[in-house]
Amino acid sequence: MTASAITDKGIVREQNQDTVFSSTGPVGPLPNLFMVADGMGGHQAGDYCSRMLISRIRDGLADFSGRLPLKALRHAIQKANDSLYEESQADPKLSGMGSTLTAAFIEDDTLYVMNIGDSRLYVADAENTVPRQVTRDHSYVEEMVSAGLMKRGSEVYNRNKNIITRAVGIGSRIEIDVFEVPLEEDTEILICSDGLTNMVSDQEIGCILREYDDVNEAAEELIRAANGHGGRDNISVVLVCPHGKGAAV
Repeated sequence: MTASAITDKGIVREQNQDTVFSSTGPVGPLPNLFMVADGMGGHQAGDYCSRMLISRIRDGLADFSGRLPLKALRHAIQKANDSLYEESQADPKLSGMGSTLTAAFIEDDTLYVMNIGDSRLYVADAENTVPRQVTRDHSYVEEMVSAGLMKRGSEVYNRNKNIITRAVGIGSRIEIDVFEVPLEEDTEILICSDGLTNMVSDQEIGCILREYDDVNEAAEELIRAANGHGGRDNISVVLVCPHGKGAAV
């Protein structure tokens, strides 16, 4: 297994509020773990929330006494959410902070994914030119599209697509989407923040993944592509090749 994790503040933003994590080895009861968190909130709150979310999930997994990976990850996410929400209520400087989260691990050729917000996970293989989005965006515009009240890609869609409907740290309860994906031998996994997907089309992402044989070079090219198209937001990429591709970071 090889993996690369990169985050970049982009061209427009002064601060990077994204946090990435990648481990091809065990993290608590999990055999491996890959995460992207995209923070939100004024001043330093978004940066703090995404960094602390990743850190506290790792701590929660390390302290978990059971052996069930899915249960452990859910427990760690809920515990991190509780502590972040309590902080936001106690400290005015952190009021309103929150973060998206997409977390995944691989066990026995199956990919397990947990998702809150609009950071995405894709799977790509040699047979399909466009990677398949596994996660569902928890956003106002996607809810309107699902209800038949808005057209994806329209002016009103593009104007409101940064409004998310789920995030970690904004309340005492969180709703987590869970996905299980069987993996083929040539499958690649991409986890990313919307700083990539708002700048680079799924088709172009697929082209980049097919073009580069080295996992680090592919991840770096995705960042360059997003900045080349304007880099209007922070950009985070975690690229995982379960059966190996290039050198791991």
